[in-house]
Amino acid sequence: MHILVCIKQVPGSTRVEIDPVTGTLKRDSADAKLNPYDLYALEAALTLAGPDDRITALTMGPPQARAALLEAVYMGASAGVLVSDRRFAGADVLATAYTLSQAILALGGCDLILCGRQTTDGDTAQVGAELAEFLALPHTAGAMAIEREENGVIVRVAQEDAIITQRMPLPSLLCMEAGINTPRLPSYRRRLGLQGDPLRTLTLDDLPDGDAGRYGLNGSPTQVERIYAPEKKTAHEKLTGDERAVAGALAGVLRARKFIEEN
Repeated sequence: MHILVCIKQVPGSTRVEIDPVTGTLKRDSADAKLNPYDLYALEAALTLAGPDDRITALTMGPPQARAALLEAVYMGASAGVLVSDRRFAGADVLATAYTLSQAILALGGCDLILCGRQTTDGDTAQVGAELAEFLALPHTAGAMAIEREENGVIVRVAQEDAIITQRMPLPSLLCMEAGINTPRLPSYRRRLGLQGDPLRTLTLDDLPDGDAGRYGLNGSPTQVERIYAPEKKTAHEKLTGDERAVAGALAGVLRARKFIEEN
């Protein structure tokens, strides 16, 4: 079985820069980390895979996204693929999903695709489902556990008021729920034992559809009107005195700001 796990490098802090022209994050200027939700999908793949199976980590991003792929490989993935091209910049969720679908076709497809529930930078939870639609694959979200069977997988899926069991044929796509497992740490011994570069890079020229109008900002039907970092407010008031005085002063502040009513 060939399992492909979609991962993403996301900002590691709130200190990010915004491109004033496109309104998108400058990903090459921010501290970055592997999207926490994707760790659950990667651990699910590592747990499901047998000794003869392959796990490929796939991401779209700038060159520094190689770090996220290497982390996935050090955790246990067989290889990583970086989809990177300046013509992919500014992609919304639809253009991102289309780019990933083309990359998967360029790789020859796979048997099972696992995605995290969402990312911490966009929080849309749309790319997985849109990717499945572009590839014409059956898919489900909220997957909590996967078991193999002869012609597919059995998936436990969390819904609002129930947990259901689904039989999914292969190939298919699953969006894994958060908190379903404990992701392992990258292995230093595995890092030392790697031979050669386990990563591969794909550009627009490597994809089946070479129409640049389908990718990046040009291929995005939704446009960000404005994005900005939240304003930090550090103004504060310090109340001093004994317990009775502080309590009375605090009550006065809360009444003045209409958080509590007068007796």
